[in-house]
Amino acid sequence: MTKTVTGLFDHYSDAASAVDQLKAAGIPDSDISIVSNNSDGRYKDNDVAEDAGTGAGIGAAVGGVGGLLTGLGIMAIPGVGPVVAAGWLAATAAGAVAGAVVGGAAGGIVGALTDSGVDERDAHVYAEGVRRGGTLVTAKVDDARASEAQAILQRSNWVDLPTRRTAYEGQGWTSFDDTADPYSQAEIDAERARYAGRASSV
Repeated sequence: MTKTVTGLFDHYSDAASAVDQLKAAGIPDSDISIVSNNSDGRYKDNDVAEDAGTGAGIGAAVGGVGGLLTGLGIMAIPGVGPVVAAGWLAATAAGAVAGAVVGGAAGGIVGALTDSGVDERDAHVYAEGVRRGGTLVTAKVDDARASEAQAILQRSNWVDLPTRRTAYEGQGWTSFDDTADPYSQAEIDAERARYAGRASSV
């Protein structure tokens, strides 16, 4: 049996470290995915080679930006805005965006996560986390390796999901809304400042 292990990170550097460690543990690129808010323009359009053949507007990165994952590219997700993404989750989300009736796939991320076995309530928090500037890392692993993969994500300073859900709900949030305006860079900076130092204490 295969299990999807998922981690949300406030900082791209933590997520990239988690991906590197997953790869070092022998988990192949094809089983790892990353979706990162790109509102700060970390990667520009000229960093990727647009290739219609890669599906729904995901451009394959030239040489794989930073060697992180093959197929890294830029796409737009409703409610989130521009993201840098690679891997199976990105491809699934892009397909959901391209093929969905309006509002049918919650921007693609929620549907892609729930289809892979992630609890829908958790999937909404993950999607909202990316909307607010975060980075999502997922890995498909055999059940026997799920605890190992989860430990890798956790020690890379992942966000404690129940704590973050409570914080969002305390602000009146209920679920990810793909019709909402993407966060501005100023809003994302304020969001990161709000949680600075908390992730390591939970």
